Amino acid sequence: MTSPGASIPTCPALHWRDGRVHADGAPEGAWIDVDGIAFAPLAVSPDGSASLEMPFAPSRAGTHRLRVLTHREGDVIAEAVLALPAVDHTVEALVDIAAQPMLPRVTIVVPVYNAAAAVARCLASVLAHTTGPTRLVVIDDASPDAAIAPLLATFEGRDGIEILRNERNLGFTATVNRGIGLAGSDDVVLLNADTEVAANWLTGLRRAAWRAPDIATATAVSDNAGAFSVPELEQACDGPAHWTFDDTARALWQQAGYIQPELPTGNGFCLYIRRDVIDAIGVLDEEAFPQGYGEENDFCQRASALGWRHVIAGDVYVHHERSQSFGIERREALGRLGMAVLRERWPRYERDVGATLFSPARRVLDWRVRRAFAHAGEPALPRVLAGAPGTGTDAHDTWRIALAGRDLVLARHAEPDDAVERAAAADVTAGLLAHWLQRHAFEIVDTASISPPRLATMLAREAERLGIAVAASNDDTGSRRTAWDHARRAHHSFEGDHA
Repeated sequence: MTSPGASIPTCPALHWRDGRVHADGAPEGAWIDVDGIAFAPLAVSPDGSASLEMPFAPSRAGTHRLRVLTHREGDVIAEAVLALPAVDHTVEALVDIAAQPMLPRVTIVVPVYNAAAAVARCLASVLAHTTGPTRLVVIDDASPDAAIAPLLATFEGRDGIEILRNERNLGFTATVNRGIGLAGSDDVVLLNADTEVAANWLTGLRRAAWRAPDIATATAVSDNAGAFSVPELEQACDGPAHWTFDDTARALWQQAGYIQPELPTGNGFCLYIRRDVIDAIGVLDEEAFPQGYGEENDFCQRASALGWRHVIAGDVYVHHERSQSFGIERREALGRLGMAVLRERWPRYERDVGATLFSPARRVLDWRVRRAFAHAGEPALPRVLAGAPGTGTDAHDTWRIALAGRDLVLARHAEPDDAVERAAAADVTAGLLAHWLQRHAFEIVDTASISPPRLATMLAREAERLGIAVAASNDDTGSRRTAWDHARRAHHSFEGDHA
């Protein structure tokens, strides 16, 4: 805040024009906040003009209270309520009706080098939270840590899991390439062994990668992953103190929306790669980047040169410890070496990153995460879509879908007369239902109480296509909880390890 007695700058009223918010006369360092949540700094020109690119509203509400602050936590010098254009469909992207994101099998490649405790947490989270056709390949790169071998031995012989060990240390990139080679025709996820994943992680990456035919990679967001950290880039970002990591991940699944900013690169801490791009450009360059730190950037630039795109899956939140294998100093040294190679090969790379790093879509994503953290209450529960009023349990957030006259209405059970979505029943299509299922982050569809039967059938079909568990429960709460839990277990990739 401004010190007592200091003068507070003033600026003309806020207004929106041509895709930008204008606040001419705002001082250097001024920020815009939206509905009381920090959004972004204003760009102040030498001639005194100040503006911020904001081509669409940060939320689906459309109308927001915007304020100009002297700095991020400073005094208010202007404010206005503005009606902004709706989020563009190319920015908040939902999976198209023709896409089949759950169809390809995915091989998750986890390269391991030391850090046994982190590896144990990583693998436990993958087994607990992975859904869809999946194989897990774990490769120990000749770790000297004596705890690694007995740890990995506990996973051997289990369906869908392959544990391998390099006879000698090959380096990170060659180890990853070994895993990619073993994946056959599968799509691939590269997952660092110092990460932890949560519910819906792979489903979210699948949807992001398969929502358009020219997307090569999709990268999760994280609490500690450089440019992929949210809500503050290049920082370690803790979630609300009273939320667990799983709580925070579910909050982003439900509140970040389908904001998928583009960058010229992905990040190998949690990177989904489509098989067709691997077939087109080959694997990672293990000669130029033997220990990593630049190999995924180079891979993505090679894909971009052929017209592929790279997106951030803003609703997939992955914990990342960083530097578990090498330590901070070694990591920084490797980063400098890798960047030198990237600058030589791809002279435009840093400029392209700078041009996209703070895109409007990324600003909105970070704002939505800040909003979720600022308003953090009780942890979010898995959302279930059912048909009958009162259908629910205390372990789920149950919504209902039903006909109301000539309309189909989607509403929260706690607010049965307050429609979240409404459409003329005659206009309901599979595509519309798919959009509702995605937009509101449902994890289970219970068809037992949904009528008419044609609607239940359409919802079940779209849920399965999008990786959402389908159940058919009985009337009492105990049976309902059992049916929903069974549906989630049946939906998991690995038996016996469900959260």
